[in-house]
Amino acid sequence: MSRQADIAAQSGATIIDGRALARDMREVLRQRAAGLQERFGIKPGLAVILVGKDPASGVYVANKIRACDQVGIHSRTIRLETTVSTHELLELIRALNVDTSIHGILVQLPLPGHIDMPAVLDAIDVNKDVDGFHLYNIGGLVTGGTVFSPCTPFGVLKLLEYAKIPIEGQNVVVVGASNIVGKPTALMLMARDATVSICHAKTRDLAQFTILADILVVAAGVPHLIVPQMVKRGAVVIDVGINRMPDGSIMGDVEFDGVAQKASFITPVPGGVGPMTVTMLLSNTVDGAEAFCNAADSTSISL
Repeated sequence: MSRQADIAAQSGATIIDGRALARDMREVLRQRAAGLQERFGIKPGLAVILVGKDPASGVYVANKIRACDQVGIHSRTIRLETTVSTHELLELIRALNVDTSIHGILVQLPLPGHIDMPAVLDAIDVNKDVDGFHLYNIGGLVTGGTVFSPCTPFGVLKLLEYAKIPIEGQNVVVVGASNIVGKPTALMLMARDATVSICHAKTRDLAQFTILADILVVAAGVPHLIVPQMVKRGAVVIDVGINRMPDGSIMGDVEFDGVAQKASFITPVPGGVGPMTVTMLLSNTVDGAEAFCNAADSTSISL
């Protein structure tokens, strides 16, 4: 990130360092997990279900398990063959739902095409849905009252808070309308009283929207989609894109070198939103364990 930091410094833009925030948050999570162990004798538990042998999914799962180890979360990786049926997967999730040592359940996406993904995600106990993809949690983004927020949008909000960037009343443009990132990010920012526009692959003249953004969140999965002439001077730019190029390098959806000359704040790729996505998964899992322990404690007191 040093080259990007140099570019940002020369232009006057401030890098929003996701690695630094993630490191600070994980230390707090480690202390909270240790507190649960000390007070209740319970270690937060995360079950990760990985179907098939997709290399990228394998890397993502390994990163999540490593992060769990760092903060004192017990992790259980369940690897299934690509041929697993929806019924078998649902039976596994039902067993994990009633496993008191597991406080978070994550099904690594994407799933094979023959699996009924909505049925799988909605089978997860909403109180263990640490990815925030259950229909209840998604609906709660509209009406309020989610148990867990989706990890990447949650991470985006934490980065904005970390940089002390006001959200209320700001014009926000979200580029990308996926159910995992774009739509929930827009809903979470609307809940903070931002004025939000969502752009997608069929938006005509994308630049006429992005140029109006006080805060621009880009999650399109298109390398260097956003170039300097599409960004208002002084805008805050959050790049969610992670694109692996043919030479093995990783770049975001934003042309960093040029856009950093106009932005007031900008996230790097890598080192921006990515570390926060995993950190919010850890946070949701510890939250789930605390809720479980507090509920058990209240029950024992009432008895």
